[in-house]
Amino acid sequence: MKISTIPQIYRNLRRWREILAVLSKYGLAGWANRLGLTFGSSMLRNRQGQTLVDAGHEERIRLAIEELGPTFIKLGQVLSTRPDQVGFALADELTKLQQHTPADGPDAVVALVEEELERPLAECFATFNHVPVASASIGQVHRATLHDGTPVAVKVQHAGIDRQVRVDLEILSGLAQLADSVPELQPYRLGATMNELQRMMRQELDFCREARNQDQFARQFEKDKLVRVPGVYCELSTKRVLTMEWLAGSKLSDLVDDPDAQDRLPEYARRGAEMYLKMIFEHGFYHADPHPGNLVLMSDGAIGLLDFGMVARLSDPLREQVEDLLVAIACHDSSRLTNVVMRIGSTPPGLDDVALATDLTAFVDQYAYQSLDQFDLSGAFTEFVEIVRRYEIVLPSAVAMLIKTLLMLEGMARMMQPSFSLMEVIEPYRGQIFRRRMSPKRHARKIRNMLAELEQLAEVAPRRVREILEQVQRGSFDVHLDHRGLEPSVNRLVLGLLTSALFLGSSVLLSQQVWAIREVSVPGTLGMLLSGLLGLRLLRAINKSGHLDRKR
Repeated sequence: MKISTIPQIYRNLRRWREILAVLSKYGLAGWANRLGLTFGSSMLRNRQGQTLVDAGHEERIRLAIEELGPTFIKLGQVLSTRPDQVGFALADELTKLQQHTPADGPDAVVALVEEELERPLAECFATFNHVPVASASIGQVHRATLHDGTPVAVKVQHAGIDRQVRVDLEILSGLAQLADSVPELQPYRLGATMNELQRMMRQELDFCREARNQDQFARQFEKDKLVRVPGVYCELSTKRVLTMEWLAGSKLSDLVDDPDAQDRLPEYARRGAEMYLKMIFEHGFYHADPHPGNLVLMSDGAIGLLDFGMVARLSDPLREQVEDLLVAIACHDSSRLTNVVMRIGSTPPGLDDVALATDLTAFVDQYAYQSLDQFDLSGAFTEFVEIVRRYEIVLPSAVAMLIKTLLMLEGMARMMQPSFSLMEVIEPYRGQIFRRRMSPKRHARKIRNMLAELEQLAEVAPRRVREILEQVQRGSFDVHLDHRGLEPSVNRLVLGLLTSALFLGSSVLLSQQVWAIREVSVPGTLGMLLSGLLGLRLLRAINKSGHLDRKR
């Protein structure tokens, strides 16, 4: 951690104590679980009274994150989209994170709404229900009506949440800096994860951005009568208050348990999946939180979308790479799949691409003969991500988010129809992808982009070459070499020299009986013992790595 972060630690000392207390409690529960201790285990409970010792490792991580509050919950949601970094066991557990938080009191809500809208509440709404319909980590939703009788939903940000998020982000940034300096934690790239979390939190705290997202989705589906996106009342919306159309209907999460709706669930599952695939493959802008609680079945049969705080975009180049990935899996083309993985992923130095190709070939062969209606897309994606993680390949966050969204989408659809196959719905898009790839319009756009890049290169290259030649002429041209993997070898070499010197010096002290007690040199004996311990540590390190020049 940098010296500059010390003032932040002092400034946020109270929050640091809260975080350390929670982590200590859950860490102590994990220690008791591993040792099988039952004495005093009833004292280690979470806020809901659940005994922590009985919970599994991943569950304890989730419970600790929930107890730490909104920012950490968002961090858990980010990590849940990165099974290539944390593994599927933890990623799946983090999808269960609950965001239910105590609602603010009526006085605080009214004060914030009037402050943001700059007028009394009675001038804004004819009625305003002070009991919230729902309360999540960032805000709570109230039902209200306009003066013309139109029912609306008013989303109000929790009081003081922006300050709490800022403090937590400062603390997490310091922890990420510390983690990036630890070799064992560097593969997790927590610094990049923190950047993603900060971007997500800025978006979540800005209700104006959520309103723009809703407007964009509304334009995308304005000609589709079977999809409804709530309209936004901009004159009654600010950065901390969002007023939108109230969608009256039944949430799909409620219909799953309704016996009278069972015969309609397969249709809803397919329509919901087609709606999401249209967002991904046609619009490149999609709702990234597909669970039944965010989908509402309207009285006219349309499906309404809720909660636009978590959305994702796919640029054209990245969307084409994702399409290549899905087509390679669907066409059982292991060679193409290997090339796509190495092209879109961040590969570590010394990657064994032959072994990677072998594992991906075995992966493709395993799913090659499954029919479309029986194709296990969740199992295929799970095994694919495990292979990627095994070789320490880091996928772009947008690709990881898309994979997680597709997995959640298939899981949601199978809640309504157990035999549902997402690959069967994806299949028609193969022809659309091929036609788009062969489109003259696409090729013309790529040629224009290439010509623009070549023009820029032609402008910059001569100047860069001249600068290099001038540096060579002045003798100021430097070549920097990065000796990767050399540091452990140097450290062990220095430790070996120090151990040898200590051993020889101690031998001399013993032979000369320096500061002797009963003819035995005290500093010589202590030096001999210390040199023996250092020698054992050096031998253990060598034995653990197998080679002097390899990192442990």
